[in-house]
This record gives sequence, structure tokens and C-alpha cells, in this order.
Amino acid sequence: MIRKVSFIAFLFLMASCGSSKSTTVTHVERKVSVPRNSVSVPNNREEISISNSTEMADARSEASFNFADRIINTALEYSGVRYKYGGTSKDGLDCSGLMMISFGEHDYNLPRSSSQMAEEGKKVKLNEVAKGDLLFFCTGRRNRKINHVGLVVTTEGDEIKFIHSSTSRGVIVSSLREGYWNSAFVKATRVL
Repeated sequence: MIRKVSFIAFLFLMASCGSSKSTTVTHVERKVSVPRNSVSVPNNREEISISNSTEMADARSEASFNFADRIINTALEYSGVRYKYGGTSKDGLDCSGLMMISFGEHDYNLPRSSSQMAEEGKKVKLNEVAKGDLLFFCTGRRNRKINHVGLVVTTEGDEIKFIHSSTSRGVIVSSLREGYWNSAFVKATRVL
């Protein structure tokens, strides 16, 4: 009985950005290593001059991945920052605030809420998810509306790791293999 009550309490604490109160967590520094691509990223104002259309498509794809790496690295700089509903700074962040700041620092504007972000970009099948894609979740029991977002940092085989701001642990990297996140997953989109 105590186990069941503890488990239910744990699930309750794992609420997402849709909650209406902020939760303070103790800062625990976590180091997350994500492989960096050594290829330099062209400034989005520079032109890439490639004559072959296949090479141009490859260059665009590579530039998107490099741009994704820069956004991911920005998001990782916020690792350990506490959760704060409506927060958009190192004093506290919610999930959509983390995305808005991480993309915004690279001149890519996203809407403020996770449900609005879910309307952006192109839907991607889970087996085609790549670095820089957004994952959307529905963690509410009463309302089946998207209320949480994470940014894919790595895909290794069938494991997808994403950075997000959880109410209980702040900005962390989680795996989509984790039961809670796997069951709350709604869709993935590509905005880059």
C-alpha cells in the first residue's frame, strides 16, 4: 500500500509545464556530454555556392545539423537550472522558456507556449527523429492538450535523449525510453 501511494505521489510530482505553480529544486550539477561536430557552421546570412543540386541538399542538411548543435549547446548551458513556471532566465525556466531562449539566441523565434510550438514545423515519425527536433508531451490527466516540450540532443539507435525543464528536477536530459516520458509522448516536429 505504501509503495502504491509513493508511486502515485511520484507521478503527481512529475507534472510538466502545464502546472500552475512553480517548484523549487536543489541545484545538482550534471555534466552531459554531447558530441560536437567539428565542421564550422555558416552564418545564416552567408551564401553557400554549390553547383550540384545533390551537393546543395547535402550542404543544407549539414548546415541544419550544425545549427541544431549550436542550439543544443545553448540549451545544455542551462543544465541544472531550477524549474520556474513562466521562467525565461538562469533564475528559472519552464520547458517552453528553455526552447524559446535556446532557439532565440540563434535568431530563430518560437512561440512562447509548448502547445503553440507544436503547431510549428513539420511532423516527423519517431524513427526519423534527429538532433534539433522538438518532442511534445501531454502530461495532464484531465486535459489531453500538449503541455510539455523537449529538444532532441542525441539519437543513438532506438534511444532518443532530449533536454527539457521538468517541474521536479529543473533542466535535465532524459530518455524517451523512460516509461513516464514514453507514455506521455504525443508527437515530434522538425522546425529547422
